[in-house]
Amino acid sequence: MDRNVIGVLDSGVGGLTVVKEIMRQLPKETVYYFGDTLRCPYGPRTKEEVRQFTFEIIDYLLQYPLKAIVIACNTATAAALVEVQKHIKLPVLGVIEPGSRAAIKASKRGEIGVIGTVGTIHSKAYEHALKRLNPDLTVHSLACPTLVPLVESGQRNTSLADQIVEQALRPLEQKQYDSLILGCTHYPLLTSSFKKVLPTHVELISSAEETAVELSTILQYQALLSERKSFHRFFTTGDPRSFQAIAQDWLGQIVRVEHVKLSSDLVHFPSKEVRLP
Repeated sequence: MDRNVIGVLDSGVGGLTVVKEIMRQLPKETVYYFGDTLRCPYGPRTKEEVRQFTFEIIDYLLQYPLKAIVIACNTATAAALVEVQKHIKLPVLGVIEPGSRAAIKASKRGEIGVIGTVGTIHSKAYEHALKRLNPDLTVHSLACPTLVPLVESGQRNTSLADQIVEQALRPLEQKQYDSLILGCTHYPLLTSSFKKVLPTHVELISSAEETAVELSTILQYQALLSERKSFHRFFTTGDPRSFQAIAQDWLGQIVRVEHVKLSSDLVHFPSKEVRLP
């Protein structure tokens, strides 16, 4: 089987920020994107639930000729990346390590802010990743549970979005930081609101660009780069029309969205490596 598909998954539409960067950097690659909008947000859920959902989506995507998987969800990366990498005989990337590297490159004073879902912040995944790279960093973390529902509602670029973002970031007002990691792939969709609220010296850090660079490097090293015309597919467990509207607005192209019904009762946590078809 000719494996030519990059599988990308997220709790909803947020991972489209990573997809957009993959399309920009690797225009010949085919992306199959899965947004679990029916069960979004993942942030308030338990680690066990998030792991279960992640494996269920990957089980679904494995019916296609995948050559790499990107977990384009910070919460799922924190909860499940290591276990997925143990069981899947494919390159599997998360978004936390790339985002951490990008923040360290951007920070001039070694003072970094991190915002994310409750699950991501409580896991301390970014703090651990940043400190592994530079133990002397100062890291300020903040959970922002109101932001994912805002993006999924399709109300970004509105005065309401500006208000909700301002309220969410208030606890950081007294903190000193020169770069802010958008530790949820939904958050770059709110960039215009962040720029209105944050001091001008603070640089916003999205993991999307660095993740795409890492993916490109891995594919090139393993001689897996595509030379054919790309053909993308989009799947969602929620409302295809709502998903399509957000996807087309963000990606700037017509997309066709397919509805998928998953059953959590079918999920299994493999005790050994998943064998590819």
